[in-house]
Amino acid sequence: MEARGGWPRPDEPQRYSASRDELLEYYRQMVLIRRFEERAGQLYGMGMIGGFCHLYIGQEAVVVGMQAALEQTDSVITGYRDHGHMLAAGIPPEAVMAELTGRAAGISKGKGGSMHMFSVEHGFYGGHGIVAAQVPLGTGLAVAHKYKGDGGVAVTYFGDGAANQGQVYESFNMAELWKLPVIFIIENNQYAMGTSVSRSSSEDQLFRRGESFRVPGVQVDGMDVLAVRGAAQTAVEWVRAGKGPLLLEMKTYRYRGHSMSDPAKYRSREEVAAVREKSDPIEALKKEIIDGGHADEAALKEIDKAVRAQVTGAADFAEEAPEPELKELYTDVLLGRY
Repeated sequence: MEARGGWPRPDEPQRYSASRDELLEYYRQMVLIRRFEERAGQLYGMGMIGGFCHLYIGQEAVVVGMQAALEQTDSVITGYRDHGHMLAAGIPPEAVMAELTGRAAGISKGKGGSMHMFSVEHGFYGGHGIVAAQVPLGTGLAVAHKYKGDGGVAVTYFGDGAANQGQVYESFNMAELWKLPVIFIIENNQYAMGTSVSRSSSEDQLFRRGESFRVPGVQVDGMDVLAVRGAAQTAVEWVRAGKGPLLLEMKTYRYRGHSMSDPAKYRSREEVAAVREKSDPIEALKKEIIDGGHADEAALKEIDKAVRAQVTGAADFAEEAPEPELKELYTDVLLGRY
């Protein structure tokens, strides 16, 4: 297909046709993220987690659907709402929760906290606290993939608030000029930090934001894990074929405030409840699994039970694990000798 300017763009993605095992795994992963975040919110309220804490509740389908299409050679980078991304990348919940509580067993040795987790082993390059700072870094990851010729794709997540930052468009320009293997993903949860996208963006159809750089964009139902999975497959195939970057706008919604300190008075409780009732990604997939005869209510309750036990174990571990030794203040500050 061709975009409005006449340059190539991929065909419209199709909703993914998942096997029974895939459906149950997507369900398990989304439930894990939801229960993990709920417990993280509780620990924050108890004072076990300090600093900032941005929960991913409501957005689970985006990262689960995308991650399912990736390979080990691919890399992922995101902003500060990163706990769900870590779990979807295969990082054990114990290591993620221990990082939240600042323990030595955390994935960043307890020194990164909620916004600065990192694992090269899992192809996850952070958690970044500066709005949109991860976009040029993700573009750099794509440069590395192209330079090494490893076939990898850099998946670069950012939010609707970050979509108005200038460095985003510098990255789009470079990525298209050099045909870099990068998928730019806008997780449009409608409110950025607390301002509706329609009030903060003159062009609120964010999938169009790359058009002036000839970066094709696709809008996706980010509350439907199978729609995301289908879009992910289209995007990965496009980028891996050397056709340059692609922009995916995931229309999603967060149920909690921007962070744990946000009372979210910019929207009504009725609005949140209506979205939850109509579009919740977990409940929608649960209904599809049952209606399709893939599993019954009892089987899904067993998954729920196992996940709850896993999250409880992770929280207990994170509360009991030792803090970093004092000497760790001086490690990982510099790399090598100068």
